[in-house]
Amino acid sequence: MVLQAQTGQAELGDSRSRAASSRPARAPVAKTKAGLLDMFAGESKEFVGELVPFLPQELVGGALPLIPGVEDEAVWNAASQACSTERVHYCYTIEENRIFYLACPSAQLASNPNSWCPLAAALPGNSEYWDRETVYLYEQEGVAAALRWDQETGRMQVYLGASRTILPRIQTMDANFVTINPEVADVVPWRNKALRTEKLSRATARMLVLSGLLLNIIIIAILSLQMLLTHSVQRDLTQVKFETQNAVGDLMQSAASTMQNTSIQHMVNVQELLDSLGRIDGTLLRYEIKSGGAAEWEALVPQAYSNGIKGVQGQVQPEIEPDGRVRIIGKK
Repeated sequence: MVLQAQTGQAELGDSRSRAASSRPARAPVAKTKAGLLDMFAGESKEFVGELVPFLPQELVGGALPLIPGVEDEAVWNAASQACSTERVHYCYTIEENRIFYLACPSAQLASNPNSWCPLAAALPGNSEYWDRETVYLYEQEGVAAALRWDQETGRMQVYLGASRTILPRIQTMDANFVTINPEVADVVPWRNKALRTEKLSRATARMLVLSGLLLNIIIIAILSLQMLLTHSVQRDLTQVKFETQNAVGDLMQSAASTMQNTSIQHMVNVQELLDSLGRIDGTLLRYEIKSGGAAEWEALVPQAYSNGIKGVQGQVQPEIEPDGRVRIIGKK
């Protein structure tokens, strides 16, 4: 890390340089790893983890107010308007309720698709950021870029151009200068909305296919297990045969007991009473079967037959009915 100070501010520059030199050296950062989305899309093997430092010819940056939940969309909209195209690569950080971002047109990365911008490491919250009073520099192949904050307005500014014009202009500013070393800075990969959407679509399609295949395998396994159990189970019908025979025996006993009841005899008695009463102009009012199988009947007969006739004998009631007949109650 190289620190430079303006000539006219020697004492201030020296103090800041001493503070910067006391910063402990960090080990080289490991390459980036594939995320869950790459795993779901089946592209983990094709994922490029080692990104090459590259400074695009067109680079814009700025700060946006933080709206939780739509950070990515807000940065993409701002970067699209600044670059005059929706095909942009961008990166951002969040600090103090603000979003700080860098972006460039995707066409600038046509020859360096697997690259990252070291200037992004100086965004607030990243590894090379110190404070907003420091100017962060990065130079590559005769092109230099600087990142600084305006002390009056607090706005983030990005300078980009040839090294011979940018560096003298930056060095006239009253600030400390930090040159970013990409070998020790944490890698900040670019983001691209279109590529991420396409990768999400591929991951969704792949997960649907795998889910359907897994479901079919489970169904086939269940059916195979059921068929195996069906053919392997020994059928023991002895108990079933025994229960069937008992049920048939109970049914036959019930049928026999039904045939042995006195319903037929009572039907014969009722018919005899009806025949006898019919000959003497009598009327059968009631025939009731009591407990134990005995029957009691009640009929109306003319007074002349109150002593009874064959088949119609019983106890005569003292009251005479309105039609002039008497009531007889008998038993069978």
